[in-house]
Amino acid sequence: MTRSATIVLCTAVAALTVLGLVMLTSTSAWAVKRGDEYQLVLNQCKMLGVGLIGAFVATRLDPVLLRRFWPLAVAGICVLLVLCFVPGVAVARYGAARWVKLGVEFQPSEFVKVIGMIALAGWFARWQTEVHTFWRGFIIPGMIIGLPIGLIAIETDVGSALSLSVAAAAIFFCVGTRLLYLIPTALTGMAGAVFFVHSNENRWSRIVAWLNLDDPVQQQGKGMQQYRGLLAFGNGGPHGMGLGNGTEKFSTLTFAYSDFIFPVVGEELGLPFTLGVVFCFVIIAVCGCSIAMQASSIFDRCLAVGLTCVVVIPAMVNIAVTTAAFPNDGLPLPFVSYGGTSLIVSLGAVGLLCGIHRRSRSVVDYKPLPVAGLRSYAVKL
Repeated sequence: MTRSATIVLCTAVAALTVLGLVMLTSTSAWAVKRGDEYQLVLNQCKMLGVGLIGAFVATRLDPVLLRRFWPLAVAGICVLLVLCFVPGVAVARYGAARWVKLGVEFQPSEFVKVIGMIALAGWFARWQTEVHTFWRGFIIPGMIIGLPIGLIAIETDVGSALSLSVAAAAIFFCVGTRLLYLIPTALTGMAGAVFFVHSNENRWSRIVAWLNLDDPVQQQGKGMQQYRGLLAFGNGGPHGMGLGNGTEKFSTLTFAYSDFIFPVVGEELGLPFTLGVVFCFVIIAVCGCSIAMQASSIFDRCLAVGLTCVVVIPAMVNIAVTTAAFPNDGLPLPFVSYGGTSLIVSLGAVGLLCGIHRRSRSVVDYKPLPVAGLRSYAVKL
């Protein structure tokens, strides 16, 4: 895939965004008070406009500026994450302090997805000859990304913390950090996550509900969302019930407009559209990897890998959760679920990917390698 990667990537993103607006039109009337049936759709359209402007600006950003100012960006996002614990500024919902209200309400952990990847790319571009060392190739960059991830985990946003950890691990692996450092760290992190979930009553109850979705008690409790999501897929069958004709969105499937919008797609539009959503994210993954391979600098390669992961990994987790393959979590489906911060950040990540591809050399620009034993003859004038 050469220069067409950007076109294919933007087409897939546009298809997901349009589908999200259509499904919000179908579900938002049942998620808000009477009289404001299309409030969520209008809000999403406003955020879409902001996100498109941000994506266009991101395509034109100078990589030198990104490499120079990423420490300030990391410090700023850590301050915003700390504000999630400050009374009067923090906004707590559903037992989690993930939002901040500074004139407008937003979720700082979403911005960590892009800023964290820029920070790692900037670090490894600066110390690319020492990626195999213990300190500059593992410990220091691990601390750079570990601080915001730790703050996100303290907010009890474990899903975002784990998805960011996987994206960061992908960058570490791609730049050549030794597996001797990565594997024990990954095993330790997994053990710590298991211990945290098991010691947290709310989190552990979700695991128990997920393992016992056939239990009527769990179907009315912690497992209700996933159980009703499976019923929505069953109601839709191969062809769906028709746009707007779904029944699970009528208060039985909570968060049908955000985290669990994928089952509504299956119920109303059927198997072709659910598979189409999966296919679009596969396209995004392929295009992102293609852009990374064609990038002309290690900074752009690392950044492209990280941005692809922060878009695709939450989508994989969301689809796995809504189909009951994973325990319930709070990650939205990028470009489709309702959420202004998520939409803006996801579009910004796509804009940065397009900018990387614009700076990269086309395949036709590469000079052919000399062939051994090939002789050329010319007339001497």
